[in-house]
Amino acid sequence: MDLNKWPRQTDVKNHELFGDEHFGTEAPCVIYEKRPIKNPKTGEEVPGLYTAWVILNNPSQYGSYTTEMVKGVIAGAAKASADRSVAAMIFTSVGDKAFCTGGNTVEYAEYYSSNPSEYMQYMDLFNGMVDGLLDCKKPVICRVNGMRVAGGQEIGMACDIAIASDLAVFGQAGPRHGSAPVGGSTDFLHWNMSMENAMWNCISCEVWSAYKMVWKGLITKAVPVLKVNGEFIRNPQVITDKFVDNGEIVYGENVTGEAAAKAKEIIKSAEVDFSMLDGEVEKLIWTLTNLFPNCLQMSIDMMRQKKKFFWDMNKLAYRHWLGTNMSSEAYLGFNAFSTKKLTGKDTIDFIKYRQLLAEAHPFDQELIDAVMAPRK
Repeated sequence: MDLNKWPRQTDVKNHELFGDEHFGTEAPCVIYEKRPIKNPKTGEEVPGLYTAWVILNNPSQYGSYTTEMVKGVIAGAAKASADRSVAAMIFTSVGDKAFCTGGNTVEYAEYYSSNPSEYMQYMDLFNGMVDGLLDCKKPVICRVNGMRVAGGQEIGMACDIAIASDLAVFGQAGPRHGSAPVGGSTDFLHWNMSMENAMWNCISCEVWSAYKMVWKGLITKAVPVLKVNGEFIRNPQVITDKFVDNGEIVYGENVTGEAAAKAKEIIKSAEVDFSMLDGEVEKLIWTLTNLFPNCLQMSIDMMRQKKKFFWDMNKLAYRHWLGTNMSSEAYLGFNAFSTKKLTGKDTIDFIKYRQLLAEAHPFDQELIDAVMAPRK
């Protein structure tokens, strides 16, 4: 066949759905950056090949995403997908305290609570964000620079691989603050750990250390980020040697007593340095870059399919339930959390609430006043 015989268009098509309208630089926003891929052994940049960094920029509110930021993540995943020069997407956040703590509770409390139809509109965007991560046509690496809880845990699990700061903690918050972890956790967690571990992590609202999550199978690696006298040290708040106490392995659990107080002092005086974390990300990207891209993406898409199966089956029901819940327990939970500076407490009186439900008390202002902490 003479390929030169047939006419061909020579202009390169643009397949991008979004420009830069959903990105910014001033918090709260999502930052989109392309960074050159480097050979980790030589440090040399590879001409014409990049990683796309989609960065949550809201450090003062622990990486929580506003409605506009959700749009930014959707746009970032789509933009990385369509860019031929991008080999992988890095999903991370600004700062050293948190990757993401979920939806913005101030926005939830002041706008979405008691407004189910509006929250359902918001959930269409949230579902689009999870879909965007699961459908991205590039490997998606979650660079966990800090706390990854609630909705932040869920969008983190929609990524393909996670490498974390060893100061990071992981968990859910929904049942404590008026929601349910149905933004992905109920679909994803048991692919990574045992059913009972997944169940307890999902419902207990405990936060687990990065080391514990490596051990349980949720993330790939926990990397030291603290420096003392120029040397990296492991997170002193966490037990990083495996030993048995009363028949239970306590690897990854928090230290207690005097050790906990000492650990806090060490962290307070130590330097936070992400160079080792970024080095691990670079090694991972280099491995992926040295693979056939289409074979790699087929492998990733088929691995994702197992998570997507349950997510796709349930996400519309989640949307409707979460919207309806905004008129009851979410109203209580998000307003309690949002007003904690005024009341000194970030939760309702759960015992009183259960007592009133046992009496078949209607959800009215009397119930709300009875279970919400009074303002100081």
